[in-house]
Amino acid sequence: MASWQGLFDTGETASVFPNVHPRASSRSDIFPKLVSMQKTLHARNFAVLRIAGAGMPNKRKVVCELDNWGPTAIENSRALLDAYGETFLQHIELSILPLAWGTVETEERGGATDVPPMVLTLETKSLPFSGIAFPVRLGAVGNGYVAFSGGTMAITSDAVVDQHIRSCHIMMDLLALEERRTVPAETLSEREVACLQLAGDGQISEEIAERLGLSVHTVNAYLGSATIKLDAVNRIQAIAKAIRLGYIH
Repeated sequence: MASWQGLFDTGETASVFPNVHPRASSRSDIFPKLVSMQKTLHARNFAVLRIAGAGMPNKRKVVCELDNWGPTAIENSRALLDAYGETFLQHIELSILPLAWGTVETEERGGATDVPPMVLTLETKSLPFSGIAFPVRLGAVGNGYVAFSGGTMAITSDAVVDQHIRSCHIMMDLLALEERRTVPAETLSEREVACLQLAGDGQISEEIAERLGLSVHTVNAYLGSATIKLDAVNRIQAIAKAIRLGYIH
């Protein structure tokens, strides 16, 4: 079984859970998935948080990109980020263990929610809602959290693992939607897709050439042109981007 740390990195998530999550074609496809996760956890609301300012340590901050807080969205988002924004920034650089927090009122009643060992419990702050946040790391522009708040949540070990996996898929959907808007109009050819798929399966150029009946030079040319079309810096990034865009699995 993959380690917890490795399981929720982009590459291993894609390989451990292939073809189980159809890619969203728009943000309207993501909302019901989040609502379903919210119901599974017995939470009242969800919020997708992204790390903005990647590559600029002094300007990095957490922003709320998607939520169903309704009229209280601005107030709740500000309260959550004021309480734990810095903690979220520091934590995602070190760990992908989920973070949970309670409320002062719950602690005073002695009714704090029990959490499994793989969930870190944060110091209680003056927030009106409890919650859990699942960190997701997808590279410089794809880091963030999928958070759920309110209610007496069902934070069991099985639920945490399942919802963490789903959180990774949610963030991959958002990143893929962003990239679709920036991908050049020129699409990948069938040969480029075939070469990327086999490369993504771990085959080297010589093996791909033998499999497709091409020369090694031609295979490398296809992989190079696909990398350029995907605006990637190398073959590995091209494969990751092609997965997120739905070209390969």
